[in-house]
Amino acid sequence: MKRYWELFVVFFKIGAFTFGGGYAMIPLIRNEVVSKKTWLDDNEFMDMLAIAQSMPGPISLNTALFVGNKRLGFKGSLFSAAGIILPSFIVILFLAIVFTQFKENPYIERIFKGIRPAVVALIAAPLLGLGKSAGVTRKNIWIPAAVAICVWLLHISPIYIVMACIALGLLHFARIKRTLR
Repeated sequence: MKRYWELFVVFFKIGAFTFGGGYAMIPLIRNEVVSKKTWLDDNEFMDMLAIAQSMPGPISLNTALFVGNKRLGFKGSLFSAAGIILPSFIVILFLAIVFTQFKENPYIERIFKGIRPAVVALIAAPLLGLGKSAGVTRKNIWIPAAVAICVWLLHISPIYIVMACIALGLLHFARIKRTLR
């Protein structure tokens, strides 16, 4: 039972002390499960992250579920999911009770506007580390840049980009398989 509570505590701490949503949690999850606890190696984490991103639902929850399941099966996934969800639930419940009294306060509005740039930095900085783990180098940086431009400026749905990448990956695999014969 101690191992289940260890999973819960790890994900509760991540959920409680991360601002900026699921993507801001990814580097903390990676640090805990790959570097500190060594529950997964870096390649397993990157594969699990790719699957978690493609699944419906919050990426932090999907990641917690995968880690919990890999570590201790179904019951482990329940403990890790409860750990990642509970802090947000408590904070949102508290804010819903308190915020209704102060929502028109100009100081509160300024505080939230001040937090936005910090959240962007919390998301952007870890992306560099994840990019290195995924094999993004100066030579192939154009790939994530092109995807970002397609989504941001051209308003192409990420679903179409993922489907195109799957098709290109299958074609590339077929070409490699053909040359090996």
